[in-house]
Amino acid sequence: MQKRYCAIWFRYLLTDWLAIRKPELKDVPFVLAASEKNRIIIKAANQLAEKQGIIPGSTAADAKAVIPDLKVFDFIPGKAEKLLAAIGEWCIRYTPLIAVDAPDGLLLDISGCTHLWGGEKGYLQEILKRLKGKGYYVRGAIADTIGAAWAIARFGKEKAIIEPGGQTEALLKLPPAALRLDTAAVDRLHKLGFYTVQQFIGIKRSALRRRFGEQLLLRIDEALGTAAEHLQWIHPLHPYQERLPCLEPIQTATGIEIAIRNLLETLCNRLKSEGKGLRVAILRCYRVDGKLVGADIATGRPSCSVDHLFKLFALKIASIEPALGIELFTLEAPKVEDLMIDQEILWTPEGCGLESPQLAELLDKLANKIGAKNIQRYLPVESYWPERAYKPSLSLSETTTGKWRAGRPRPSLLLKKPERIEVTSLLPDNPPMLFIYKGEKHIIRKAEDAERIEPEWWLTQSPHRDYYLVEDEQGRRYWVFRSGHYDDADSQWYIHGFFA
Repeated sequence: MQKRYCAIWFRYLLTDWLAIRKPELKDVPFVLAASEKNRIIIKAANQLAEKQGIIPGSTAADAKAVIPDLKVFDFIPGKAEKLLAAIGEWCIRYTPLIAVDAPDGLLLDISGCTHLWGGEKGYLQEILKRLKGKGYYVRGAIADTIGAAWAIARFGKEKAIIEPGGQTEALLKLPPAALRLDTAAVDRLHKLGFYTVQQFIGIKRSALRRRFGEQLLLRIDEALGTAAEHLQWIHPLHPYQERLPCLEPIQTATGIEIAIRNLLETLCNRLKSEGKGLRVAILRCYRVDGKLVGADIATGRPSCSVDHLFKLFALKIASIEPALGIELFTLEAPKVEDLMIDQEILWTPEGCGLESPQLAELLDKLANKIGAKNIQRYLPVESYWPERAYKPSLSLSETTTGKWRAGRPRPSLLLKKPERIEVTSLLPDNPPMLFIYKGEKHIIRKAEDAERIEPEWWLTQSPHRDYYLVEDEQGRRYWVFRSGHYDDADSQWYIHGFFA
């Protein structure tokens, strides 16, 4: 596919942005300035101020002498880059590959995108019309190379769309600055009488290199397309991503559902053909008003089931606010894994175990509804100490060689760290008669014999624990223990768990 690029130039980016926020500034000259070496230097000027001779780099005092009623506002460092990134996010409806060209432009890879707007002319007109409608003064151009598109957008005076292969001819009449050279190189070219690209582009490369360095040759090669140029995209193109532009903005829940299902069908077909399933899916909805809304889902095991994934998204459709309408949907799967082949296990207990797809889908529904962090699966760990005898599982397919202790019962809720309690008991080794926990007194009616648990001597020197399963007057059951022997100086009682 022939590569085509679009360059967009915001000549008055920051001042246009301020005028949009403060409409009263639309018809008055103003500048943005910052303090430098005890002087107030102008960083940006709006179109009205520029027409009266005010340019960036001059001092605010000199500008005031020219325009007494000139308004001066603070320049915000880094604002241009943030603003361009935000506008670039909005432009993703036109192409997935957009790069910020600081301090005043955007670069778009539009290969294969323009046919949706009837061709390159309609494509460029649509983008510029929308941006101008928002209040920005913009120029744009389309060419085979980034350098040529950049040059035509800023210095071109004839046509904005350069036919494939026509970048060399289009650059000849432009000034040296159109090659994105630094100020020193441009001044040196001017001093030697080179005021257009045509005047020096035919000179031997060795002579240009000796006089101007390698940078000039690189910029020429990039503009002509003989050297590759790489950009840092706002959203790098993900290998598993689908886009769905809309001819008319979508405003209804039904329309959103149809869009999600169409995207899922396309994406899942790709995944299934490669033997993969998604673990995470992110839906982004680009609204007409420039806002971005969306939803994301996660699965416990790789899945490419359209019906299952759609049900997960259906739980979140109510949170997607279309406002004036959604004009572009994107769906990407940033995390995919090899798809496990399901085998039917008939007439065995394993048929309803952890390998059951129905169980995995049920857990996915619950996780996307109440939050994955509220659902936990634990695996046994080889340890006698209760709080070290388990670990959280990362997925349903994770296994361990450890086994759950099948002797005395364990509480359904185990505290991560035992908590101190006050106990009254008969000595020497009787279970508690009562205990006080968080200010509440619990009188014990039933208790089982003690279970002594010793720690691993190679891990800790902590004293042993004597655990008791006790039941209070209200039938509530607890797991409490005494640390060490009853006659030890540092012996204490603790509560460690609650039985259902």
